[in-house]
Amino acid sequence: MGKAKKAKTPSSTVAQNRKARFDYHLEEHFEAGLALEGWEVKSLREGKANLSEAYILLRDGEAYLFGARIEPLPTASTHITPDPLRSRKLLLHRRELARIFSGVQKDGYTCVPVSLYWKRGLAKLDIALAKGKQKFDKRATERERDWNRQKQRLLRRN
Repeated sequence: MGKAKKAKTPSSTVAQNRKARFDYHLEEHFEAGLALEGWEVKSLREGKANLSEAYILLRDGEAYLFGARIEPLPTASTHITPDPLRSRKLLLHRRELARIFSGVQKDGYTCVPVSLYWKRGLAKLDIALAKGKQKFDKRATERERDWNRQKQRLLRRN
């Protein structure tokens, strides 16, 4: 008898901000928790999140996620009126917040959300301190990506 196969677990990543990787040089990453409501957790489990236009706002010593769209499920939100674009508080340690604030104020970085995922049953947001890319950097990134694609095609043919 062979070994029993493990059941496939779905990917823990709920949403990614691909635009952030294209527009910024991502320097330092932080893992932040999210203050969510019940309907938002159910929607995240279904994968109904979008980070493409999201950004991090730093205010009063706290960090907030703005512009992230979490679509409500019709069955999960019957007794409340959900707001898919509401601001959500990020849960970070004081030292991490201090590092992010100093990077944004002194060093000219910006704070961008990179991906939203599950970790041990909790929703986590990967945020990064990032510097904006120049136009020639973006072209170089595209050129490198195209070359890697072409290289893979050539290797498959042989």
